[in-house]
Amino acid sequence: MSQGHLDSFLEYLTVERGLAENSLEAYRRDLARYLAYLAASGHEATALPRPAVPRYLLHLREAGLSPRSVARHLSAIRQFHRFLVREQRSAEDPTAHLDSPKPWRRLPAVLGIDEVDRLLAAALPATPQGLRDLAMLELMYASGLRVSELVGLRLADLDLGTGIVRVLGKGDKERLVPVGDTAAARLRAYLAEGRPRLAVRRVTPFLFVARHGGRLTRQAFWRLIKRQAESAGILKPVTPHTLRHSFATHLLERGADLRAVQLMLGHSDIGTTQIYTHVTRAHLKAIYDKHHPRA
Repeated sequence: MSQGHLDSFLEYLTVERGLAENSLEAYRRDLARYLAYLAASGHEATALPRPAVPRYLLHLREAGLSPRSVARHLSAIRQFHRFLVREQRSAEDPTAHLDSPKPWRRLPAVLGIDEVDRLLAAALPATPQGLRDLAMLELMYASGLRVSELVGLRLADLDLGTGIVRVLGKGDKERLVPVGDTAAARLRAYLAEGRPRLAVRRVTPFLFVARHGGRLTRQAFWRLIKRQAESAGILKPVTPHTLRHSFATHLLERGADLRAVQLMLGHSDIGTTQIYTHVTRAHLKAIYDKHHPRA
């Protein structure tokens, strides 16, 4: 019976909310664990005593999960029980009066502007691959794309005439993001001199292609950015998401509107974007401590 409820809920998330497969898999995994725990405890999700959910959250904490992970599980459980009540499969929502655990919010790692400059300068645009690598790095920093969005771009998504790229984000939500003059120049060079030589063996709609003409993978770009960081002498860990975080942080440090940054990042909830305000406040505090005579 519980599996049937879970299948119906996942179908609802797919049809009504249009969640991406990765998000659906996360819900499926978390809720399957929850339902297995309930079954082992002799409980059914549609007729659950109110203390059962807090006990499960405690069970997760004792299993070593972080507060952030526990909060994610609770979010899935809460939505699942709301669905059961709405579909009249359950009379009461056992999570209705339950507070969410407050996870420790780790500030995202960002690069300083000088470090971004060094990272980009470490690219070697003398080869087709170098032209491609520099174009990808410049575009990611200029537009704040996720790595999956970057490697998924098609030629038709890029409009250098207007300086806009069309991005298909999480949940198949489309957004338009500015490219910027420097990134546009790097893209033009790649399209003129790099891509034709990489894609000579096959026709592909994707913007960024590998050495043999196929679509460049996420893993390949991870290796690329790690290699570039080492070449630039950057000692801190650098991932594709680091450039995305740096994009948002540098915009806000220079006075960009939070909601505009939210739209460019493709966040459905502005609360997700607000973590970058903590980064900018930390940046301002560091400047104050360094330069104020009585800090």
